[in-house]
Amino acid sequence: MKSNQSLGILFFIRKERGSGSKNAAIYLRITVNGKRAELSIKREIEIDRWNSKAGRAKGTKEEIRQLNEYINTWERRTYHYYKELLDNNQIISSDSIKNLLLGRNEKQKSLVEVFEYHNKLFAQTVNIDHAEGTLKRYEATLMHVKEFLHSEYKKEDIWLKELNYTFAADLEHYFITVRKCNRNTTSKYIKNLKKIVLLAIKNGWLEKDPFFSFKTPVKPVERYFLTMEELKKLEEKAFTISRLEVVRDIFVFSCYTGLAYIDVAKLTKDHISKGFDGKLWINTYRQKTETPSNIPLLSKAEEIVEKYKNHPVVCQKNTLLPVMSNQRFNAYLKEIADLCGIKKNLTFHIARHTFATTITLTNGVPIESVSSMLGHTSIKTTQIYAKVIKSKVSEDMRMLEEKLTQRLNNNDVRVVKV
Repeated sequence: MKSNQSLGILFFIRKERGSGSKNAAIYLRITVNGKRAELSIKREIEIDRWNSKAGRAKGTKEEIRQLNEYINTWERRTYHYYKELLDNNQIISSDSIKNLLLGRNEKQKSLVEVFEYHNKLFAQTVNIDHAEGTLKRYEATLMHVKEFLHSEYKKEDIWLKELNYTFAADLEHYFITVRKCNRNTTSKYIKNLKKIVLLAIKNGWLEKDPFFSFKTPVKPVERYFLTMEELKKLEEKAFTISRLEVVRDIFVFSCYTGLAYIDVAKLTKDHISKGFDGKLWINTYRQKTETPSNIPLLSKAEEIVEKYKNHPVVCQKNTLLPVMSNQRFNAYLKEIADLCGIKKNLTFHIARHTFATTITLTNGVPIESVSSMLGHTSIKTTQIYAKVIKSKVSEDMRMLEEKLTQRLNNNDVRVVKV
């Protein structure tokens, strides 16, 4: 791993407060990327015999020569350990070098340095195995942890061995009261932190999970989706502005495929092929979960693909549809909702919810199939959608009632003798 770490070494003296002595202790200051760590080298010198600019003792006497050679040894050891960490692809920080100089366990790590190590490695996999948005969430979590340490602990970092249940509880309280985060956002930040702790355990830097018994409750979020009437109103609306028509069509495409914005944006013609049933399928991977998502192309979605196959943006970027930035997209969706008389806060993700509810589950598609098409890693995630469909519950009970009535009419009633 190449390093862009900057190393600074400085020797200075510090006189003990209240001491009448003419001597002062000699200290070594290690600076890595602006972060300092200091330690005593267990030597003293008369204040008047110290050259602060050179960081060495003044004079030519043998005792001065020996002291300066001793200081040089500390400097060489510092460079040695810096190079050792670099060559072994380990975390380089002022604290890690200090620990090696003091003979401490080289596996002892701090929370911030392990977090930074994780984020650095994670950044190298963006657009390969992970999404940039996920990296930003880890970076935001680290930023908040640093602010929490500075605010509540008056320090820049904390040793992994110092982490405990109280730390997690205090951090949760900080997110809610100081950062004004809601419960679910707080839970996501704590979850990111737990992943860093797990990384430390796997690397042998931490023996056990200090947050094992700490739980962060998640508040159920209401999932909004379009009803069939609202979706039909959206599909049939005639727009005089072309950009609104394009946005509407791509939104409807998502309603019939269940793909999230980022997954629609990266689609190309190569993602569509004929399946075993002779029909067109979308075969892709969800960027968020990196799970496969194989979806039969419904006629409505196929019509939209055909409509835009010769669109200038599609031809230029080799995409399946002329997708614009998500921010602009959602702004236009709000405009579309107003024009269509839809009172819901229309965002692109509502299209995915609509596919799960109105298009599939409500029409009797098994939840296992819906989960597969949505690319969910757990069917529990899909079950969230099933819970919100009151109309589906009503339809299921109506069918049950019909079956019971039919049995009664056929005298299919068993009499139990007592």
